[in-house]
Amino acid sequence: MNTRSGFAAIVGAPNAGKSTLTNRLVGEKVSIVTHKVQTTRFQIRAIAMLQTSSGETAQVVLVDTPGIFAPKEKDRLARSMVHAAWTGVDDANLIVHVVDAPAWLRQKAGEGSAQDRLSVEDTQRVQKGLSKRKSKAFLVLNKIDEIAHDQLLPLIAEMNEGGLYTEIFPVSATNGDGVDAISLALAEAMPTGPYLYPPDQAADIPSRLMAAEITREKLFLRLHDELPYASMVETENWEAKKDGSIKIEQVIYVRRDSQKPIVLGKGGKTIKAIGAAARKEMIDWLGTKVHLFLFVKVRANWKDDQARYAGTGLEFDV
Repeated sequence: MNTRSGFAAIVGAPNAGKSTLTNRLVGEKVSIVTHKVQTTRFQIRAIAMLQTSSGETAQVVLVDTPGIFAPKEKDRLARSMVHAAWTGVDDANLIVHVVDAPAWLRQKAGEGSAQDRLSVEDTQRVQKGLSKRKSKAFLVLNKIDEIAHDQLLPLIAEMNEGGLYTEIFPVSATNGDGVDAISLALAEAMPTGPYLYPPDQAADIPSRLMAAEITREKLFLRLHDELPYASMVETENWEAKKDGSIKIEQVIYVRRDSQKPIVLGKGGKTIKAIGAAARKEMIDWLGTKVHLFLFVKVRANWKDDQARYAGTGLEFDV
């Protein structure tokens, strides 16, 4: 068989839809998706098996990266996340820049929200970084299902002016529109070579970390309005039982005493619901019974605790 393989870094502003696109290309969920900006905190290597027009199979390792934004000087986690994103770019055969097309259009029309303004500023920040690199770059104009059809061609022309991109793809990662075209282009952009991972592997992420990500997603989905961004989940214990089930113990870290009762809920109702949703997804993912135990601890300075970075691949001193 003729095979291809390589790395494609998925980059963009926070909430542009990078993880949604990654999951769509892989064909299953490997990156968590929430309403929160900056949900992805570290590189996740997702493995997509794609076809070229001539029938060759290409293994495209999609490096889903944290959103690129302007981190505050004192925010160590934010600095580490942006550093991880650019590291993913520098190590890839190809760059895929994902842009929130509706946010860009609203802001350019003077109708944008504060979040739209930040999205455009961060997109321009990514473009500036790409202009300094020689790697081949594709542009994905995402969320096209949210814009009028007659807005698309002028937007493509505008984005094409800078000469940063070799190809531009209008896509809706949520419903799959345009994904076949980017899949084909990714496959054909990969160099000829043997697979880098087993063909049936969907992601390169430790099980303990993936389990923590599942719970963090459910936490943010349940409490995205009430709970600040600065919380984390850590898998403290993973035990395979004799009956084939798995016992998982996790800690949810929050930064203030006032946040702990928000996570717990009245009579423990909220944390039970988070645990039930996380457990269900873990059972589907692992294919076996899961005993999940969640605990909530207050750790004000967890973002400055080097041990919290060790298991994610984030660099502590950036």
